[in-house]
Amino acid sequence: MERPRIGLTVGDPAGIGPEITEQAIRDPRVTQVCTPVLYDSRSEPVQVGVADAKGGRASYQAVCRATHDALEGRLDALTTSPINKTSWNLAGLKWPGHTELLAELTGVTDVAMMFYTENLRVVLATVHIPLSLVTENLTQARVERTVELAHNELPLFGCPSPRLALAGVNPHAGEKGLIGREEVEILEPAVQSLRNRGINIEGPLPADTIFVRAVKGEFDAVVACYHDQGLIPAKLVGFGKSVNVTLGLPIVRTSVDHGTAYDIAGKGIADHSSLVEAVILAARLTSRRAGLGL
Repeated sequence: MERPRIGLTVGDPAGIGPEITEQAIRDPRVTQVCTPVLYDSRSEPVQVGVADAKGGRASYQAVCRATHDALEGRLDALTTSPINKTSWNLAGLKWPGHTELLAELTGVTDVAMMFYTENLRVVLATVHIPLSLVTENLTQARVERTVELAHNELPLFGCPSPRLALAGVNPHAGEKGLIGREEVEILEPAVQSLRNRGINIEGPLPADTIFVRAVKGEFDAVVACYHDQGLIPAKLVGFGKSVNVTLGLPIVRTSVDHGTAYDIAGKGIADHSSLVEAVILAARLTSRRAGLGL
């Protein structure tokens, strides 16, 4: 069987993206499962370790080129190295990250960020917004869309009948309204509506124990209410091995579980393990999608 062609974007040229990508495309674990296609963003010189508009534009353009090629069928999947949100902002770009840009480029409205490891999968209901804005963005409709995406796509990850759990947003999942009303007014109605549609989900459950239960095998994925609620346990359990996957896209897209790491960029000490894991997962998902006729 022909190996899938996976586009690797270098990411922010001032960060560790260039060095981990160069290591990854030579790694036998990558070359055994795919034909890597490099999308470089080093068209202009930048100062390593410093946010810069030139680097922001270059990394953005690389993502656009690779996404276009994936949509046109020239790539089977896309794996991205980290961009820098400050550099994108300096370049006048409106998107806070890959997830939002990819949704627009592929013409979809409902996407979700999932961090994947073999023993913990975490899906985020809200992503790149301040903590102070989480509750006003955490609507019942948003929660339901996020859970539906997880339910629909987890079979590709080896979970044919997904067992899902929803984390509460407040301590102790609100204690029946004593510590916040979001669980009673938003999360519980969402869970009931989802169950009525045949989706296997529990919650809202206290966030301080839900991830332990998932790691022990009770749930196939946890839906977290906000960014750090989900990413802290995901990275604690599998940093360097976890993979960022965008659910809801018409193409396969995976990414690393870390940022641009300006503090170590150019020093030759960056670990490319997460990028390797991201490529391997992209190849696996591509094969499963083909098997399902997707």
